[in-house]
Amino acid sequence: MSRATRKSWSPLGAAAWVAVSLTLAGCAEASAPESVLAKQGPAEQAAKELVQVTSVHQATGMTLLEGPTIGPDGHLYVVDVTAPPGTPKVLRIDVESGRVSSVYTDGTSAFTSAQFSPRDGRLYLTDYIGGTIQSVTADGQDPQILFQGAVDGTPMNPDDISFDEEGNLYITDSIGAQEPYWNPQGRLVRIDAGTAEASVLAGSLPAPNGIAYTPGFDGLWVSHNTANRIDYLRLGEGGTKVLTAHPAIHVDAGGSQIDSAAVDADGNLYVGLHNRAAILVYSAHGELLSTITIPSEDGGLSSATNIAITPGTRSAYVTVSGKAGGWVYTFESLAEGIRQSNGG
Repeated sequence: MSRATRKSWSPLGAAAWVAVSLTLAGCAEASAPESVLAKQGPAEQAAKELVQVTSVHQATGMTLLEGPTIGPDGHLYVVDVTAPPGTPKVLRIDVESGRVSSVYTDGTSAFTSAQFSPRDGRLYLTDYIGGTIQSVTADGQDPQILFQGAVDGTPMNPDDISFDEEGNLYITDSIGAQEPYWNPQGRLVRIDAGTAEASVLAGSLPAPNGIAYTPGFDGLWVSHNTANRIDYLRLGEGGTKVLTAHPAIHVDAGGSQIDSAAVDADGNLYVGLHNRAAILVYSAHGELLSTITIPSEDGGLSSATNIAITPGTRSAYVTVSGKAGGWVYTFESLAEGIRQSNGG
């Protein structure tokens, strides 16, 4: 979720939020050697409209889709961060027919991400305002709270989520996101799948947002919303400790800010943007390979926040939002999707 979104939303609503397939035009370029790509420059691809999911809510003055994830039924699940109480907050999209249906709602939450756990198959949701991690079944039944309360004495603003192979949760805590990047307060938090105990793996981060494991689960990408920077971390001791970390990619985004992230089977990193309806695709070595653009009339779609790729295919989906409502667009990814391709 973007910094502007976090700053202006309240549990009672907001006056104004400035939020969030074509076959790859560069298919041959995407499979070409990196030396050729370097000479030709990054490809630009246009995504194709799939379906309008939501309209701007009168009560909150906006809509913001996030957390796309492919369910066990093959459908796409998304969350609407700004949905008023009682309206659909988790939605299911049949990607073949475009049919949209409500999965879950409640009276208080502001869900910013969604992921299916490899441990129990439930859909896990981060509630940014309430600071909780919740889960429901794929049909939105049996709501449960996995975690709530403070972590090391400070409540969380959980944004995005990623699972390791054992089902432990890794969460970007965007606490302090309203502060400028030179006053970083964000954290990377791990929640044990068995005990639900939370621990801080890293602190003093500039509004961490996107989080995604590499294909081999040997590295972790974390994008920082207010620094336009993506860090690369290696974890040890069963994922309970950061062994090494470094800034891996500095994004030239101008007036926009980076948002959520996902990877494909080749390790390419897909990064969403707030205040620009586009996706940036980087190689595992940090080269900008492609820009996925979102056609929009009159700037009606202003943010492309998150990405999911159906595992085993190159069918990719992006959540897009703005004054024209909340939409899902589709494009062909550079490589096939894997479990880590479901953007948190």
